[in-house]
Amino acid sequence: MSRALVPSETLANALGANELARELEARGYEVVRSGGFGLAWLEPMLVIDGQAYGPVRDLDALEEVALGPVDEIPAIARQRRIVFDRCGRGDPMDYDPAWLLDQLQRSPREIIAEIRASGLRGRGGAGFPAHIKWQTVHDTPAPRKYIVVNADEGDSGTFADRLIMEGDPFRLIEGMLLAGHATGADKGIVYLRSEYPLAAQIFAQAIAKARELGLLENFVMELFIGAGAYICGEETSLLESLEGKRGEVRTKPPVPAVAGLFRQPTLVHNVISLCSVPGILKMSGAAYAEIGVGLSTGSMTFQLAGNIQRGGLYELPFGLSIRELVEDWGGGTRSGRPFGAVQVGGPLGAYLFEEDLDTPLTYEATAQLGAGIGHGGLVVFDDTMDRMQQAHFAFAFCAHESCGKCTPCRIGAVRGKETVEALAAGEYTEDKIAVITELCDVMEEASLCQMGGMTPIPVRSALGIGK
Repeated sequence: MSRALVPSETLANALGANELARELEARGYEVVRSGGFGLAWLEPMLVIDGQAYGPVRDLDALEEVALGPVDEIPAIARQRRIVFDRCGRGDPMDYDPAWLLDQLQRSPREIIAEIRASGLRGRGGAGFPAHIKWQTVHDTPAPRKYIVVNADEGDSGTFADRLIMEGDPFRLIEGMLLAGHATGADKGIVYLRSEYPLAAQIFAQAIAKARELGLLENFVMELFIGAGAYICGEETSLLESLEGKRGEVRTKPPVPAVAGLFRQPTLVHNVISLCSVPGILKMSGAAYAEIGVGLSTGSMTFQLAGNIQRGGLYELPFGLSIRELVEDWGGGTRSGRPFGAVQVGGPLGAYLFEEDLDTPLTYEATAQLGAGIGHGGLVVFDDTMDRMQQAHFAFAFCAHESCGKCTPCRIGAVRGKETVEALAAGEYTEDKIAVITELCDVMEEASLCQMGGMTPIPVRSALGIGK
């Protein structure tokens, strides 16, 4: 009997994967619902007896979309998959815990030393060194400690968290259990955005399976569904939400690693940060640090979206240029028009233009442009992009999503939106530019969190306004 891997992930299902699975079963195939490989332009992509086909629309026309052996597809073979090495290759619930159980015999000190040696930095936005958080939680005495996973993936053009939670949920469970063992935490909570119902379903099944396998005898693991607030992607707002309060930022100090959930030491990481941990321990921290460039070590799950030919997820070492990612991997604009801009790092990220395309994708190089990598999302525009419209969107987005706790963000975003609207209406005066410049300065310097503090980044880059 032929065996067919059919992705059960949100995008593939929207494009007909469920229907294809039913039809294959009716034709006598052994159908395994797997995760996706992240190649959005090839979905639904089927793997039948090791041969890949995609995008599949008609099972009677498979040869027209034949891709060859899955590991010989250039878009897969050329990647450096450390986090996504298992995703798409089988049933996500078919899990052997032997390796994980062996790693849990290592001492906390040894595991933290590997994380330190790896140079792993947070993959959620700020790029903070992971080992400092781990060591702080480990060293802080408390009656209880927590692992909190920020799966509130709300940045435009990002979908890495969803793909891994739908396609390889045990990779996240491995990261959580290893982090809990290393820091002394005995409870982990995954805060998942409400817009990911399939990820919630699959991850809940994985938690139940982990319990059956005896992995959760000394560790409590829960799934919490958020209410749709972008601000809850900020770690302290997320913690407030978990405590049943309104999602508002907390002032720091203390940091969550010292006083986080219920004022206990809490390791807050995003999904990909924790999913990087198993790969580090498999190859060693020193070997992981050899991948990438300088202090930007390891692989990054870059996600291409927007006006792009080959959108999808590409796990690659840090250091390739933006041009390589957009033109070589992404194939340029989908419209066929000249490249206009790319926004890197979500809705609060900078717009970068033709003159910036040869910049290496590292934390250090993008920071020199006043930009950042964030969660690895890149949204591409062609030359019809309206810069004024994008500046207006940045202010409008902040005004809509602000928690309202601090005045610079709550009021500044509204006044900025109004001022850009006046500019767009033809009321161009130097004082309008001066108002926007001053608002950006105040929001950047006085906002309590990065919601208000980073809104000036897309505004300045879109309008060409300096500090």
